[in-house]
Amino acid sequence: MVLDPVVRPERLVVSVQALALRIRESFWFLPAVFGLGAIVLAEVLVAVDRVVIDHGIQIAVLDALSASGGRSILTTIGTAMLTVAGTSFSITISVLATTSSTYGPRLVRNFMADRANQLVLAVFTSTFVYAVVVLRSVHTDVDDGTAFVPVIAVHVAVLIGLVDVAVLVFFIHHIASSVQITSLQKRVQVELAAALDEAFATDDDRVSTTPRSSSVALGTTIRAGEDGYVQSVAWRRLVRWAVDQHAVVDVRAMPGRHVLRGDPVLVVTTEAGERVDLDDRAVRQLRACVTTGTARTPYQDVRFALQQLVEIAVRGLASGTNDPYTAVGALELASAALVPTWRDRATVTACLDDDGVARVLPHWPEIEDLVGTVFDGVATYGQEHPLVLTAAVDLARRLQDDAPRSRRDAAAEFEDRVRALFP
Repeated sequence: MVLDPVVRPERLVVSVQALALRIRESFWFLPAVFGLGAIVLAEVLVAVDRVVIDHGIQIAVLDALSASGGRSILTTIGTAMLTVAGTSFSITISVLATTSSTYGPRLVRNFMADRANQLVLAVFTSTFVYAVVVLRSVHTDVDDGTAFVPVIAVHVAVLIGLVDVAVLVFFIHHIASSVQITSLQKRVQVELAAALDEAFATDDDRVSTTPRSSSVALGTTIRAGEDGYVQSVAWRRLVRWAVDQHAVVDVRAMPGRHVLRGDPVLVVTTEAGERVDLDDRAVRQLRACVTTGTARTPYQDVRFALQQLVEIAVRGLASGTNDPYTAVGALELASAALVPTWRDRATVTACLDDDGVARVLPHWPEIEDLVGTVFDGVATYGQEHPLVLTAAVDLARRLQDDAPRSRRDAAAEFEDRVRALFP
């Protein structure tokens, strides 16, 4: 990947990536944006209505409305949409509770990050906001001596209400589809594939996969400013900073690791491997490149992304569930993400600048370790399920096809391990 060596100003050092991740998994952002848009639309249409009335313009396709009629329509639409929103998301919470208890609590974030769920909530709540804002502009002669009914705005409210009915039908279909185990597994598999793209590279990527002889031993240590899990690292920003400072940054706390305040996160040296002195501004810039939070996320945490699929498989094998087909499906989807990486990719050991100089040194897990966790789960929980053992053998055979010699031997060991479990 080509990396821009220009360092951003300090005022932009705040982790935009971290904010984007939090926004993505929040139920408040889209409703807030749509709510503001509803307020603007309502005010604009009311202003247009005033201009139309002042100039005596007649719009043939719009029926005239009395103040009481306009208020009734807006009140009905606003009340109905708020009620529907509450009912719909009561259903969502119920689905979340059921899904988390069946397939694992870590899958709850998949529902919160679902754009469709966020959009439905935004549409319903913004309709309520629009109706309330338009309603406040409706008044009669008794109110202030001048009657005003925003006909255009009221008719637009009716149109929005019809759209909301379609959105409600879509939501019912979507929530019924999204709770199916195949949909959950596919969503997790997509996240796993994206995380693997971060950690493993092909020959065309502008990163290095050459094994390091040793890690950076000496240097200036940047320590964690708070407790939590490392959720993401701004690799490009680190490279830009290192280019500007003629430095090398060794990332000691990779995404997924839990750190305590004061734990080493980054180690900075010069290009020659010597210690550098960093001022407070540089320390703040570097810390801002490492995002920590209260929970792990699958965006760069490849172990956690794979763990979610393994957890679905393991819970399917629990005595209370006893669903080996769920475990088989999880293994098949895991193979779709792991096999191409196993065959064609190598672990990223360095992020390079435009001149091919290693500037940032990550420590991603080896693919053998990741695949080993899948077979560990099978060996621990799948011994009594021949279907699962057969699926694990198929995965091991796929790993052996067209793989490098060293990895082919490792895959053969995985297959032998599983075959030993057959009764």
